[in-house]
Amino acid sequence: MRGVSHTQASQLLHNKFIVVLGDSIQRSVYKDLVLLLQKEQTLTLAQLRSKGEMSFEQDCLVEGGCLSQMHNGTEYREVRQFRSDHHLVRFYFVTRVYSYYMKSILEDFRRGLKPDVIIVNSCLWDISRYSGWMDTYKENLQKFFIELKETLPEETLVIWSLTMPLGEKIKGGFLVSEIEHKAPQLRDDVIEANFYSGTLGDFYGMDVLDLHFQFRFSLQHRTKDGVHWNTLAHRRITSLLLQHIAEAWGVSMPRTTAVDYSSTGNFDNYSQELNSASLPLSYFGAHKPAPPSLLNPPMQWHQQKHRNDLYGWFQHDLERYEHHSNKRRSRHTRHYAPYSHQRPSRYARRGYND
Repeated sequence: MRGVSHTQASQLLHNKFIVVLGDSIQRSVYKDLVLLLQKEQTLTLAQLRSKGEMSFEQDCLVEGGCLSQMHNGTEYREVRQFRSDHHLVRFYFVTRVYSYYMKSILEDFRRGLKPDVIIVNSCLWDISRYSGWMDTYKENLQKFFIELKETLPEETLVIWSLTMPLGEKIKGGFLVSEIEHKAPQLRDDVIEANFYSGTLGDFYGMDVLDLHFQFRFSLQHRTKDGVHWNTLAHRRITSLLLQHIAEAWGVSMPRTTAVDYSSTGNFDNYSQELNSASLPLSYFGAHKPAPPSLLNPPMQWHQQKHRNDLYGWFQHDLERYEHHSNKRRSRHTRHYAPYSHQRPSRYARRGYND
């Protein structure tokens, strides 16, 4: 398999504070990154399925999970943190892109250590568990992006990852019996939500990584529930994220490093699939804007009217928020600058050990 090695990941994120925000898929993104920072292995099936455990590969559960009630409600909380001598990675489970809980997370960043990278996605719960999702999701995205820009320093790299393709038949913890009737439509709703969140994220100066586009030919790596993805897919996600970070910081990372994971899983014919379904690194780098195809996924004819309505709404919104355009971050100014200051022994309101 071609990807990012343990050594490359450790060096790239040396003395860096990484935050991952999102749902169960984002939790697996966090876990795969934590694992890669320590060893040349991939996640096991049991590790992918676990949630809320006290410890995973030397990390610790800070809040929620098995420390409180385990459930599938919108109020479920799980905060995890991995700390080594030179790496700090934290995960927050969120069910809505903007809420009182999200505001408390942003307050953590405001009062405590500022992240170097934030990897965030919030979509499936937003569009399935809350009524009137279209208008509410649009409004919440704007609030989140605006407050995020006001909270973080200019140097923080924010990567908004678009939601991955859903199966025709889906099931999952978020899909409780009360909303099972929404399942057939969610696949199309994700495409519409991705278009809007990707376009708006780019407008507010966030980096957009279109995982829906990246995995359009990798559906064999989606699990039987139609929502989650296997260990091979998550290692590829990690590689895409790290390659993106490297280009944003102007760090040269060889793309031809061969990584042998044969002892940790079945990778037959995966290397060819991995390379053929990937875009060149220049498509997500800091040196040119993302091509329109990344933010405009192909849509079926019966979805075109919804998309036209959405685009018209967005054009109107751009006029309302035109005064924020001067805050858009230039993708040519990012630089790789490890910490030059000591981290505090305690920070933020949640009592994290640094």
